[in-house]
Parts: sequence; structure tokens; C-alpha cells
Amino acid sequence: MAGGHTNLSKRGLPSSMIAAGVLLLFPSLAVRAQSQELTLRFSPSTTNINFTIGDILHTVHGSFNLKSGEVHYDPGTAAVHGNLVVETTSGQTGNRIRDRRMHREILESERNPEIAFRPDRVEGKVTNPGTSTVQVHGVFSIHGADHELTIPVRVQVFADHWIADAHFTVPYVKWGIKNPSTFFLRVSESVEIDVHATGTNPFASGGGH
Repeated sequence: MAGGHTNLSKRGLPSSMIAAGVLLLFPSLAVRAQSQELTLRFSPSTTNINFTIGDILHTVHGSFNLKSGEVHYDPGTAAVHGNLVVETTSGQTGNRIRDRRMHREILESERNPEIAFRPDRVEGKVTNPGTSTVQVHGVFSIHGADHELTIPVRVQVFADHWIADAHFTVPYVKWGIKNPSTFFLRVSESVEIDVHATGTNPFASGGGH
């Protein structure tokens, strides 16, 4: 018995105390990770923005290109700020005549070169690390006007990367944008938007507001 105590004193703390310390450490590390600010930097090359609009004959699919985007989220206060900007002129459906009319008569892209979303609050909690679905409220700017919009977003946070997916509806006619319907063609008065984005370093410090 005496020899055993002598060995423990030479080696340091008893193994039971070390184990207890490790168990206490894990919760503190988890709390620290969950309280870290998330910085989601959106890259045009890893962000897909697709839209769908239906008419009486078939469904039209198209896409837009992201210009820039960065969102900061503080899990401690649920505060969020940032800006996502899309190039209006990048919108395309694969039909040159239809696209020309969309930019000239509907979106008036020369006068309104950007579409943007500025988040201002989050309902729900982003799991870090893990997968969660939250409601992101913000201001959606299109065609020279601002509109309140809440977007459901599925976020997956990992140590070295993140993934975000969103699906939402833009009631463009209700928002004052011209309805492209004609006597022979009836188009839906809203457009469905799907966004898929990925990025790296979600815990990298941001560059401010």
C-alpha cells in the first residue's frame, strides 16, 4: 500500500481525479463552441440560386448568380447581420427571347442591377456543431423596393465547413413587379426560389458589420 501511494505521488494526480477533470472539461468546451460567432461567407462558385415559375403549359426553370454574401450569427444573443447580393442581369432561363423580355420589361435589370437580402433576426437556434432549421427574417430588396421576408433555412455546421439550404416564395406581382402573362400565356404570380450554399471556416472572425 505504501509503495502504491509513493508511485502515485511520483506520477502526479490519481487517475480518478484526472478522469473527473476530463469530464468537467468536456461540457465547458461544448459551451464554448456553442457560443462562438458563426461567420458564413458565401462564394459565387459554391452558391446555387435557382428559380421556378409555372404557366399553364409547362414549368420554367432558371438561375441567378451570387455577387457577394456574408452573414454573422451570434448564438448567445441570436443576433444576425449581413448582406447577400445577387446580380439581376445574371438571371437566365435558357431562352434568349424570354430572358430579354424578363430583363427589359419585368425586372428592368438596367435600372435595378442588384437583388439583396439583409437578415436582421433568427427564430430558432443554430446547433453548433450539428444540423438545424431556423426562420431567418430580413429585408428583401428587389426592383427598387424593400420587402419583409422570412426564409426557412436548414444549416449544417461542422468544424471546418458549413452547408445552407433554403426554399422560399417571392410574390413578385403582389410586390408590384409586372406580371408577364399574356392572353395566350398565364404565368404564376409568384416564383419559387431554391438556394444551396457551402463554405469553409465557419468560426473565422468576420470583418465587421
